[in-house]
Amino acid sequence: MKCPFCGYYDSKVVDSRPKDDKIKRRRECIKCSARFTTFEVVERPLLMVEKRSGMYENFDRNKLITGIFSAIKKRPVTIDQVSEIADYIENYYANELKTVAKSKDIGELVLEKLKDIDPIAYIRFASVYEDFTDIESFVAVISELHQKRKEEE
Repeated sequence: MKCPFCGYYDSKVVDSRPKDDKIKRRRECIKCSARFTTFEVVERPLLMVEKRSGMYENFDRNKLITGIFSAIKKRPVTIDQVSEIADYIENYYANELKTVAKSKDIGELVLEKLKDIDPIAYIRFASVYEDFTDIESFVAVISELHQKRKEEE
């Protein structure tokens, strides 16, 4: 690590601790003994999302969270649970070493998680994601949830 004071390319780590999603390191220059702070973060590969129209755009975590929030309005779902869903999706594609994801696949992953958290939020998200155009579509999803709940009892 290059010293910001003298430009020497060697330093030692004096202290290291986690901070948010980063590692904060206090370093000391071997040459001039000046101390400085660096932050270490995990570099994730750029994830592109293929939209239904065939267009591509960068994955936007905030856009995903906003979409989930519209489904959980006035529901007993916490911000931490929404953040966990977004983390899960980012980690899923990073672990698979994929750089392109179809919006349909991302939606299915969100639905999979929402189904376990809150059935109403699941239906709300599915209605937008699946683009329901008739009552039968709603009835089919609700029947599926109802059947799953019966099997679990």
